[in-house]
Amino acid sequence: MTLNTHSLEEEDYEAKLHAFAEGVCRAEPDIIALQEVNQTQTAAPVDKKDLELYGYVPCAPCTPHPPYVPCASASPCSSHPSPIPRMDNHAYRAVRICAEHGRPYHWTWIGAKTGYGKYDEGLAILSRIPIAETKQFYITASQDYANWKTRRILGIGIATEHGMEYFYSVHMGWWKDEDEPFEGQWERIRKQLGGGACLETYPGPVWLMGDFNSPAHVRGEGRDLIRGFGWLDSYELARSKDSGITVGHAIDGWREQEDVSGMRIDYIWTSRKVPVRSSRVIFNGSCEPIVSDHYGIIVEYEPGHHCP
Repeated sequence: MTLNTHSLEEEDYEAKLHAFAEGVCRAEPDIIALQEVNQTQTAAPVDKKDLELYGYVPCAPCTPHPPYVPCASASPCSSHPSPIPRMDNHAYRAVRICAEHGRPYHWTWIGAKTGYGKYDEGLAILSRIPIAETKQFYITASQDYANWKTRRILGIGIATEHGMEYFYSVHMGWWKDEDEPFEGQWERIRKQLGGGACLETYPGPVWLMGDFNSPAHVRGEGRDLIRGFGWLDSYELARSKDSGITVGHAIDGWREQEDVSGMRIDYIWTSRKVPVRSSRVIFNGSCEPIVSDHYGIIVEYEPGHHCP
């Protein structure tokens, strides 16, 4: 499952947090990729014992790409660690609620930048299966934590009965962004992952999950670029699917566009052709309450099987 959470910026946040966690407990996805997972920079840190108790796995350090110029501030960009989880961290609170409902998750989180001038805004991945590996890297030219356009990617590897599988939480920028265009971000992802979609260095399937800010109905831009490198859209592979719409109205980053209603801009991509049983939208008001300015996607596939 993937969802751009919008988290602490949502109105009626407390109600939506509980609705999200309770919906997760009902759906029981094995892997959850989340974007815009915020925490207030001034909130108290979570005690290490509580982090361990609720399945937190610190992510491996982020390796900067050249050229890198440290910023003068004391923000996390100066040495490239992620901030530590704080008490109002959206992923931490959701995981606690799930655990209290008897649905524990392993999870990891990174802060990618300062959001809305007051948050550590980042990415999280939750897994019902123990996390064997973690990885993070920059996908933007900017590596300045204070720059709202700075973006990282977060990944985990899990060991299943069919072998290793890899999942990345992704939040891309916009195709026409003058400072950080989509093409440049995608090229950095390709290089870090090892080239084309076949990804010979990975022993198992790789999944890219998240908000790609690329409408499926627009030709010649982000979605077509990714497909051109051999990645497969799980929505297209699915034997059963709904409309796939993940944005139903104007949201941050799209308010100046003419047509922003009814877009599919969130995706679950796979590096290998696997049997996908279903793809459906979740947290859209029909299947679970609306909890964010995005709707989520939940996909069911058959692990260990590859289509010809």
